[in-house]
Amino acid sequence: MNAIMVIHPYKHEELWVFDDEKVGLIQEPFISGADDIIDKMVVDIPNAEKGFNLIFSATTFPGHQAVFEWRREESGGNWYYCELVKMEGWLCPALFRYFTVAPEKIYAQFKAK
Repeated sequence: MNAIMVIHPYKHEELWVFDDEKVGLIQEPFISGADDIIDKMVVDIPNAEKGFNLIFSATTFPGHQAVFEWRREESGGNWYYCELVKMEGWLCPALFRYFTVAPEKIYAQFKAK
């Protein structure tokens, strides 16, 4: 398992989704607040709706912009809070395609492709 991972979210039918064939996900949506956090984080990325790079890790890395702190489990997924935007978002069970357990913190960078 990689220490730093990257996905490429984009808008599909008004939803933020991503594809990652390596882990068997196609048009996996971000919902329940995670989509709203993405809206805030990509406001300065031109044409983000056509795709951007979301780099993430359970360990800190140079250039990360946001830290998501674990809050609670619900419906097989996990809620995380981001102090930067003062918002909470739910990550569905697809999280476990990248981590064996829900990390206490997820560090993330939102970049143009």
